[in-house]
Amino acid sequence: MKGRLTWICHGATQSNRDGAFPTDEPLEERAVEQSKRLVPGLSRPDRVWISPMLRARQTAELLALQGEIEPALGECDYGRWAGKGLADIHASEPDGLSVWMTNADAAPHDGESLSHLRDRVGAWMERHLGDGGHTVVVTHASVIRAAIIHVLRAPPEAFWKIDVEPLSLTEMSSDGRRWTLRLPNRARSD
Repeated sequence: MKGRLTWICHGATQSNRDGAFPTDEPLEERAVEQSKRLVPGLSRPDRVWISPMLRARQTAELLALQGEIEPALGECDYGRWAGKGLADIHASEPDGLSVWMTNADAAPHDGESLSHLRDRVGAWMERHLGDGGHTVVVTHASVIRAAIIHVLRAPPEAFWKIDVEPLSLTEMSSDGRRWTLRLPNRARSD
């Protein structure tokens, strides 16, 4: 059964602007307006899955998407680094940050390793491989990166080479046996 999976990254937050590891924070005001502009271009899905984090739930609501909250699609657990800026972590724990960025199995922040995140997201995707129709997931950049790595069977270090912007769309398709990354042809109006 053919299926299409559209990943929507939540709108921007203060942590995005500050270069900080996020907490369970709301969208910034500008993201609210940007979300409203995305609504007319979205096709109606057959099902919607939403991360339990506030910013993802707010994005789904602004996009008029109602669906199921799915913990497996939640943000990476950044442990004690949550709420702290990257520059602060670099100054206070440079070795920990370096290890985390070079070893996908490391979790120096006492949170979740990138390998665990990839496995968690990949397991969710495999459970939904046979879902036909159009599925939309509203989640986080880290989760979308993990999904792309899973689909491409890319090495873990590829995580840092994927940029997922707030309110961006990433598409995948399934033939019921495997997922593929899908690069849709969208005519631009700008």
